Amino acid sequence: MDATIIWDLEDDPDGNVQHLQEHDVTIEEAEEVLLDRQSSRATSRSSGLPTVFGWTSTGRYLAVVYELVDDDPLTFRPVTAYDAPPPGPKKKRRK
Repeated sequence: MDATIIWDLEDDPDGNVQHLQEHDVTIEEAEEVLLDRQSSRATSRSSGLPTVFGWTSTGRYLAVVYELVDDDPLTFRPVTAYDAPPPGPKKKRRK
Protein backbone atom coordinates (compact mmCIF):
# COMPACT_ATOMS: atom_id res chain seq x y z
CA MET A 1 0.00 0.00 0.00
CA ASP A 2 1.39 3.38 -0.95
CA ALA A 3 0.70 5.93 1.79
CA THR A 4 2.21 8.78 3.76
CA ILE A 5 2.49 8.33 7.51
CA ILE A 6 2.78 11.35 9.80
CA TRP A 7 5.02 10.99 12.85
CA ASP A 8 5.50 13.57 15.59
CA LEU A 9 8.95 14.49 16.87
CA GLU A 10 10.46 11.78 19.04
CA ASP A 11 10.93 14.19 21.95
CA ASP A 12 7.30 15.42 21.89
CA PRO A 13 5.93 14.07 25.21
CA ASP A 14 2.38 14.00 23.83
CA GLY A 15 3.34 12.74 20.37
CA ASN A 16 2.52 9.47 18.67
CA VAL A 17 6.12 8.23 18.80
CA GLN A 18 6.03 8.50 22.61
CA HIS A 19 2.69 6.65 22.72
CA LEU A 20 4.25 3.78 20.75
CA GLN A 21 7.33 3.73 22.97
CA GLU A 22 5.10 3.44 26.07
CA HIS A 23 3.99 0.07 24.64
CA ASP A 24 7.46 -0.96 23.38
CA VAL A 25 6.31 -0.68 19.75
CA THR A 26 8.68 0.71 17.12
CA ILE A 27 7.75 3.02 14.28
CA GLU A 28 8.75 0.25 11.85
CA GLU A 29 6.42 -2.28 13.51
CA ALA A 30 3.48 0.13 13.47
CA GLU A 31 4.08 1.00 9.81
CA GLU A 32 4.39 -2.66 8.88
CA VAL A 33 0.94 -3.44 10.33
CA LEU A 34 -0.67 -0.22 9.12
CA LEU A 35 0.44 -0.72 5.51
CA ASP A 36 -0.19 -4.48 5.27
CA ARG A 37 -3.24 -5.21 3.11
CA GLN A 38 -3.66 -8.50 5.02
CA SER A 39 -4.28 -6.64 8.30
CA SER A 40 -7.85 -6.47 9.55
CA ARG A 41 -9.57 -3.18 10.25
CA ALA A 42 -12.08 -2.19 12.91
CA THR A 43 -13.14 0.81 14.97
CA SER A 44 -11.73 1.42 18.42
CA ARG A 45 -14.43 0.97 21.05
CA SER A 46 -12.80 3.54 23.33
CA SER A 47 -11.89 6.34 20.90
CA GLY A 48 -14.03 5.62 17.83
CA LEU A 49 -10.91 5.89 15.67
CA PRO A 50 -10.02 3.38 12.97
CA THR A 51 -7.78 0.56 14.15
CA VAL A 52 -5.80 -1.99 12.20
CA PHE A 53 -4.79 -5.39 13.61
CA GLY A 54 -1.95 -7.41 12.16
CA TRP A 55 1.28 -9.34 12.49
CA THR A 56 4.77 -7.90 12.38
CA SER A 57 7.65 -9.72 10.73
CA THR A 58 8.99 -10.36 14.25
CA GLY A 59 5.84 -12.28 15.25
CA ARG A 60 4.02 -9.64 17.30
CA TYR A 61 0.27 -9.14 16.83
CA LEU A 62 -0.42 -5.42 17.15
CA ALA A 63 -3.34 -3.02 17.18
CA VAL A 64 -2.52 0.34 15.57
CA VAL A 65 -5.00 3.13 16.24
CA TYR A 66 -4.81 5.90 13.64
CA GLU A 67 -6.45 8.93 12.09
CA LEU A 68 -7.14 9.07 8.36
CA VAL A 69 -5.76 12.49 7.44
CA ASP A 70 -6.45 12.38 3.69
CA ASP A 71 -7.67 9.97 1.02
CA ASP A 72 -5.71 11.47 -1.87
CA PRO A 73 -2.86 11.09 -1.33
CA LEU A 74 -3.54 8.43 1.29
CA THR A 75 -2.21 9.84 4.56
CA PHE A 76 -2.35 8.29 8.05
CA ARG A 77 -1.37 9.61 11.46
CA PRO A 78 -0.94 6.80 13.99
CA VAL A 79 -2.17 7.68 17.47
CA THR A 80 -0.86 4.66 19.38
CA ALA A 81 -0.08 0.98 18.97
CA TYR A 82 0.03 -1.92 21.38
CA ASP A 83 0.14 -5.70 21.62
CA ALA A 84 -3.27 -7.27 21.09
CA PRO A 85 -4.49 -10.81 21.64
CA PRO A 86 -4.17 -12.69 18.36
CA PRO A 87 -7.35 -13.86 16.72
CA GLY A 88 -8.38 -17.38 17.62
CA PRO A 89 -10.22 -19.87 15.50
CA LYS A 90 -13.63 -18.65 14.45
CA LYS A 91 -16.46 -20.12 16.45
CA LYS A 92 -19.50 -21.46 14.69
CA ARG A 93 -22.68 -19.61 15.50
CA ARG A 94 -25.58 -21.48 16.96
CA LYS A 95 -28.82 -21.29 15.10
